[in-house]
Amino acid sequence: DVQLQASGGGLVQAGGSMRLSCAYSGVASSDYAIGWFRQVPGKDRMAVSCFSRKDLRTYNADPAKGRFTTTSDNAKNTVYLQMNNLKPEDTAIYYCAALPNAWCEMLSPYGVSYWGKGTQVTVSS
Repeated sequence: DVQLQASGGGLVQAGGSMRLSCAYSGVASSDYAIGWFRQVPGKDRMAVSCFSRKDLRTYNADPAKGRFTTTSDNAKNTVYLQMNNLKPEDTAIYYCAALPNAWCEMLSPYGVSYWGKGTQVTVSS
């Protein structure tokens, strides 16, 4: 069965850093990429990044470019989201998800096959 679990959220000051983890199982690298998404109350869920395990590259949405880095530790079945220079507008619930490798670059929540439970990130000013 497919399982995805995001963790590592919490409270951080603006300008600080935080690393989120996505532990996954049941999603073969030949089929699925691991993506990060975020959502604030009253707004649409939006992509942050997607790591293709076929191409071994990361596709970043605009808010992540230059500040966030997505990496993979295959031995631990974990994908990380390193967030630097955090801003109050980064405050959201962050979700990791599995989606087809070929759809990774689309950076769309509508391409997601499986969602994990989110972790709250709060950036104070």
